[in-house]
Amino acid sequence: MLDSVQMFRISAMTRRLPRSFRAAALVAIATAVATSGCAINQQREVEIGTDYAKQVEQQLPIIRDAEIVRYINLLGDSLARVTDTRGLDWSFAVVDDMTLNAFAIPGGFIFINRGLVAKATSLAQVAGVLGHEIGHVTKRHSVKQMQQRQGTAFGVAAVCVLTDACNSGAAQSAIDLAAGGVFSKFSRDDEAEADREGIETAIRAGIDPNGVPELFQLLLDERKSRPTGVETFFISHPLEESRISATRQLIATVPPERLRGLVRDNPAFQAFKRRLAALPPSPEKKPAAPAKPPGAR
Repeated sequence: MLDSVQMFRISAMTRRLPRSFRAAALVAIATAVATSGCAINQQREVEIGTDYAKQVEQQLPIIRDAEIVRYINLLGDSLARVTDTRGLDWSFAVVDDMTLNAFAIPGGFIFINRGLVAKATSLAQVAGVLGHEIGHVTKRHSVKQMQQRQGTAFGVAAVCVLTDACNSGAAQSAIDLAAGGVFSKFSRDDEAEADREGIETAIRAGIDPNGVPELFQLLLDERKSRPTGVETFFISHPLEESRISATRQLIATVPPERLRGLVRDNPAFQAFKRRLAALPPSPEKKPAAPAKPPGAR
């Protein structure tokens, strides 16, 4: 797969060619993109996700307590297995960070911050967050962004090859920014789709889906009282009152018989919360944030 940096190197070389040869060079680039696999298949998705997940685990403080690891994976797996149709090997982890956030990495890697679990008051709320992040993976939102970014890199290279627009340092810096940052977070459509997936996944797993809008409301309330604690979440998850009402309206359309007897909370989740709260305080944040994959939060 050719990334934006590799595209720039190719385009820089072709700019040295006479203008009459640049179109032929563009054809060569197109061929290279096609043969490098613009469409990311499942195997490649898992490889990319595994590499990024290793980076995250090296750079973020992951909680290794055996009971915490066991519970979050039991809960996560109970959700993933009712919606995953591709047979991914799912992995769930709690990050020892008190800011309120969660994010997904392609291939089935889900991370949730300690602070978000602490803020939640019920199993249904945490299950809703995990179901939402699982939805990003099952719908391959990050993969689609990576493919779009690759297409952006090719478009940039085409302009550079056929014109002299990339000769200045300022232009190249602007293009770097565009290629590297345009697809750095999920769209509102992706978020809405992940919300729908989270609700459906919770129901299939026998858990009350009302945890989804409830947690959104907690986050909005937190933003009013302590904005810095949720700024990371809100940067990557567009969230307004309308999204809360949309999820509530969606739940209202579910046949009542599907909502009967669903679990809202249980002692095992509350024991998990108490164990998490009893751990030593979260470490001081490092000044530099870790690199994240396209679409990851």
